[in-house]
Amino acid sequence: MLIDSLWRIALRIAYPLARAWWHLRRPHHEGALVAIYVGQSLLLVKSSYRAEWNFPGGSVHPGETPDAAAQREMEEEIGLPSYTLLPAGSVYGTWDGRRDRVHFFELHLDCIPELRLDNREIIATHLASPEELHSIALTGAVIAYLRKDFCS
Repeated sequence: MLIDSLWRIALRIAYPLARAWWHLRRPHHEGALVAIYVGQSLLLVKSSYRAEWNFPGGSVHPGETPDAAAQREMEEEIGLPSYTLLPAGSVYGTWDGRRDRVHFFELHLDCIPELRLDNREIIATHLASPEELHSIALTGAVIAYLRKDFCS
């Protein structure tokens, strides 16, 4: 749809501007990501505005718990309803110019449910085998998760 294309263009313009601002200001950010396992494979999502693959997730809003943010982002980005998420740790890092604390959650599924991509921010998904993960461009947070570089 035309409106989806316009959103993707806006996101591709806004993201580099936001990164430049973050490099100048070095803001603190808190996010939540969900590692969705289907068997041994991990579900990755592709944003319209970045080259690397990520997990579903995003920012934790003020007054929102990381678990609630993870649930909200799964629904918004890929259309997954509420599932019981398992806390998997958190990590601190500086990515895209901002100091980030990312809370990880895990979801283990027997089969991949029907996904409904927003087609604005999230434009593709990929179910990656453990062997395949080494050859895919991943975000820093996903790499930290795979290395289990969690903080206490």
